[in-house]
Amino acid sequence: MTDTPLDPPMTYARYLALDSLLDCQHPISPEDDEMLFIIIHQTKELWLKQIIRELQLANAQVASGALIPAYKGLARVSRIQAVMTLSWDILSTMTPSDYSRFRGVLGPSSGFQSDQFRTVEYLLGLKEGAFLKYQQDRPVALSAMEQALAAPSLWDNAIAALARAGFAIPDSLLERDFAKPHAPDPAVEDAFLEVYRQPERYWDLYQLAEKLVDLDDAMAAWRHKHVLTVERIIGMKRGTGGTAGAAYLHTTLPKRAFPELWSLRTRL
Repeated sequence: MTDTPLDPPMTYARYLALDSLLDCQHPISPEDDEMLFIIIHQTKELWLKQIIRELQLANAQVASGALIPAYKGLARVSRIQAVMTLSWDILSTMTPSDYSRFRGVLGPSSGFQSDQFRTVEYLLGLKEGAFLKYQQDRPVALSAMEQALAAPSLWDNAIAALARAGFAIPDSLLERDFAKPHAPDPAVEDAFLEVYRQPERYWDLYQLAEKLVDLDDAMAAWRHKHVLTVERIIGMKRGTGGTAGAAYLHTTLPKRAFPELWSLRTRL
C-alpha cells in the first residue's frame, strides 16, 4: 500500500497563483491600450511591495548596527528602481490619442494616491502626512503608512549610526518627532564629510552612504522619466487625481531623501 498525497503536486501556475494574478486586469473601456496601462501600474505596485520588504529589513539592520548586511537589500532596491524607470518607456509607446480614448474611465483615480509609493518615501525619510487622507477607505494600507510615517526612517537610522561611531550628532536629531520631515543639518553633513575624507577608517558608513546615494539617484531618475512620459502623453493637462499633472511632477524633481550626502560633495 502506498501513501497518496492529500494535495496535488505543486505546479508553476499554482505556486505563483497565476489564475488569480492574471484575473486581476479588468479594463473598463473597449480600448486595447487600457490593458497596457493597467499592467504597467500593477507591475509597479508589485515591485513597490518588494521594495518595502527590502527597505524594512535594511532599516532594521542599520538600526541594529548591522550596516554591511544592509548593503544587499539596498543594492537590490536600486536595481528594482532601474527596472521601474525603464517601464516608463513601455508606457510611452501609448500616444496621446490612445490615452484620450479611455482616460475618462479613470475618474479621479491617480498614481498620486499610491499608498505603497508613499510608504517607500516614508521609509526613505520623505515624510509628508497629508498623503494619509487618500487611504481612509483602506484601513490596512492606512495603518502601514502610519507606521512608516511615525517610525525612524532609513536616513534617521543612518544618522544614529554616525552617533554610534562617535560623531557629534545633536540629541535633537536622535530624539525627534520622526513623523516630521528631516531638515538638513550641518552636523550630519560634517560627519559624513569626514566619512568621505577617511573612507578606509569608516568603510561601513562610507559604503552605506554610497548605497543611499544610489537610491536617491534612482528615485530622481524615476521622477524625471515620469515627468517626461506624462508630458509626452498628456502635455500640461491636469492630472486625473486633481493634481496639476506634469506641473506638479516638476515640483517633485528636487526631492532628496538624503540631502546632506549631496551637499557634502561640494565641500570635498
